[in-house]
Amino acid sequence: MKKDIHPEYHKITAKCACGNEVEMGSVNPEISVEICSNCHPFFTGKQKLIDTAGRVDKFMKKYANHFNKG
Repeated sequence: MKKDIHPEYHKITAKCACGNEVEMGSVNPEISVEICSNCHPFFTGKQKLIDTAGRVDKFMKKYANHFNKG
């Protein structure tokens, strides 16, 4: 392999918005994620709505009549 062309490899702690931290190796000095295996619905079996800038409320208002029919 050629010398001095590879990025520097760091041992870091990746942080999730839920507070979970995982130690890993990366070329990035730090990593933060919004969702991880401890809080993701696929792995936990629990559904959680993450409302970003009122998108869920906006959707519910827009389609309120559709959901109330029945």
